[in-house]
Amino acid sequence: MGSSGQDGLKSASKLIPGWLVLLGALTALAPLSIDMYLPAFPAIEQGLSAAAGSISLTLAAFFIGMALGQLFYGPLSDRFGRKPPLYAGLVLYVLASLGCMLADNMTTLIACRFLQALGGCAGAVIARAVVRDRCNANESARAFSMLMLVMGLAPILAPVIGGWLLIWADWRWLFLVLALYGAACVLLMHWRLEETHDTRHAEPLELGNVLKSYAKLCSNRAFLGYTLSGGLGMAGMFAYITGSPFIFIELYQLSPQHYSLLFGSNALALIAASQLNAWQLQRKQLTRLLRLSLWVPAVAASTLLLLSITPWLTWWLLWVGFFVFVGSLGFINPNASAAALATHGQQAGMASALMGSIQFGLATLSGSLVGLWHDGTSLPLVSIMAICGIGGWLSHHWLVKPHELRQV
Repeated sequence: MGSSGQDGLKSASKLIPGWLVLLGALTALAPLSIDMYLPAFPAIEQGLSAAAGSISLTLAAFFIGMALGQLFYGPLSDRFGRKPPLYAGLVLYVLASLGCMLADNMTTLIACRFLQALGGCAGAVIARAVVRDRCNANESARAFSMLMLVMGLAPILAPVIGGWLLIWADWRWLFLVLALYGAACVLLMHWRLEETHDTRHAEPLELGNVLKSYAKLCSNRAFLGYTLSGGLGMAGMFAYITGSPFIFIELYQLSPQHYSLLFGSNALALIAASQLNAWQLQRKQLTRLLRLSLWVPAVAASTLLLLSITPWLTWWLLWVGFFVFVGSLGFINPNASAAALATHGQQAGMASALMGSIQFGLATLSGSLVGLWHDGTSLPLVSIMAICGIGGWLSHHWLVKPHELRQV
């Protein structure tokens, strides 16, 4: 573990270290790519003369690329170091973004969005691995808490940026901006990011070794427990992102502007909680904070589920429940991620990749279930969120043993 990372985090309360700012920029690739073009959906369909609703396939293609692509970057970064696969991923991201900009039909746009995700997911995988390379468990959790600033701010800022660009330019400019952002990340990574992984003792990159390593990680109860506890929390939040527009705008007749305020308040709850978590980690062990916080989304969503079968559920009660659920992830996700990676230093890339793929797969599944189960009420959304909240607590309770808690 490098002392530079530790020293940087010791002073993080005064100033976030530069290497962590860069990792935040890399982590932002995915949320920016997902959220920035959302306001342009009607314009893209019209511009490509595509069928109504076909634009949603570009989002599905991106999700699939994110879930699958991470599995490749983990082994590559463990074998060749963190920077070479990151170069490849970012260059692919830039080229695919330009391909999206130049697409003249929906099929081409869907294919380019898939490639864009394959490239962009390198940022998330390798950012987590670099944090693990440079920091111990508690310091990793503090670093991930700081990175949660990106996860909280991106869903707020990206649609605003996209909407502003559409006032002045064609929808294709959105993808040009993403390509320029990716190119800037390449340059910053080249000049400012140090290699953090020693590859001298790395195993040969063979398919058999890769599959064995992934199988070994899957058989590690503690790794799965931490990964699922964080992943199911994220799945609940993704269900909320998917289903809340219908509930607030169509079911309860709130204006889009009112909804944006509610959405923004929940994102701010996530940001505030993650920074409070970083402060608490200076005094308390991350596994204790994780254990104490896991019951919060389970209770919040279960309460909403019980209220949904009564006539007492109102939009503001739903907002309170969502506020508590989303805010609690500011404690859960950084600590679960740090604990999952804590004992896998030499294979931090593969552990990060598998964790990201599982979590993104769960999030995609939960969002899809909200749409498939749509019945014109809030029941599908709060039910899925309750399943995710309770499942996260049970995963930690059943899979992580007391002696494994003490190892982190």
